[in-house]
Amino acid sequence: MSRFWNPLVHTLHPYVAGEQPKMANLIKLNTNESPYGPSPKAIAAIRAATDDRLRLYPDPTASALREAIAATHGLAPDMVFVGNGSDEVLAHAFQALLKHDGPLLFPDITYSFYPSYCLLFGIEPRPVALDEGFGVRIEDYRQPCGAIIVPNPNAPTGRALPLAEIERLVADHPDQVVVIDEAYVDFGAESAIALVPRYENLLVVQTLSKSRGLAGLRVGFAVGQRALIDGLERVKDSFNSYPLDSLAIAGALASWQDDAWFAQKRAQVIASRERLTAALQGLGFDVVPSAANFVFARHPGRAGADLARELRSRAILVRHWNKPRIADHLRITIGTDEQCDRLVEALQEILG
Repeated sequence: MSRFWNPLVHTLHPYVAGEQPKMANLIKLNTNESPYGPSPKAIAAIRAATDDRLRLYPDPTASALREAIAATHGLAPDMVFVGNGSDEVLAHAFQALLKHDGPLLFPDITYSFYPSYCLLFGIEPRPVALDEGFGVRIEDYRQPCGAIIVPNPNAPTGRALPLAEIERLVADHPDQVVVIDEAYVDFGAESAIALVPRYENLLVVQTLSKSRGLAGLRVGFAVGQRALIDGLERVKDSFNSYPLDSLAIAGALASWQDDAWFAQKRAQVIASRERLTAALQGLGFDVVPSAANFVFARHPGRAGADLARELRSRAILVRHWNKPRIADHLRITIGTDEQCDRLVEALQEILG
């Protein structure tokens, strides 16, 4: 039936999401989901909102959630935009803010949705090579461009830039929009939201999927000065005025307000990451320093594809890409300590 496609569709290379298989006794360390789940208050709020009110449309602006996010950062609510996961927020940003005459700069090893969105929205991509240690070099972005997007921490590497380097990147490009994608920022990096009041060209995107354990609810947001948020709203309201349903708004708001749960689970993930890093290094792995809820590691004596296949045969899933520079690396989500211990035991067995 492809003869009915828009010609553009033939050129697309869609993003490939992490596998979601149905296997017995599976240890799933391939999609960076939280091993602990959402705040119980979020679940209670969703249940409380599941009533006759579902016959009504949700608040199209998700005003209560925007106000809560803004209050946390001492900003006005109209500096916050919310959407159906950070992927949708990013898609609106690509349409509204990142399509210009010049190319879009982003790391050559990064979130693979970026080149997919470039194809979809007709944006010229220009990957910028990471250094030998998979770090972003700010000076490499000092070149003519239409806009810039950089994840911090980066994925799949887990490397993070200090806030001073992010500010240098934004200040270097006063006439271009700079998007900082902070999907993993809560696990060890500094958020650039603090810079937003000083820089009209800065947009910061975050998600509740990772540190808040709400991947199944699909809630993301962006923070920027009003002109940028207005651009996102224009695209959103030309596409879907109701991106967040009533249950998502209720659950996200309750989760955002439960600071104790958030802090506790984030600390557990960080502690488990350091524990797993040490265990992998003890097995001879090279582990990239991570500020995310995953580690990026390779074993000098074994191919990454072989290790991923051997782990899968033991019902343990990790993420592997057959791509230049990273074909021997595995991205391993931080699970519970018990799950991480089972991973290490399996690797000990595989490595002999």
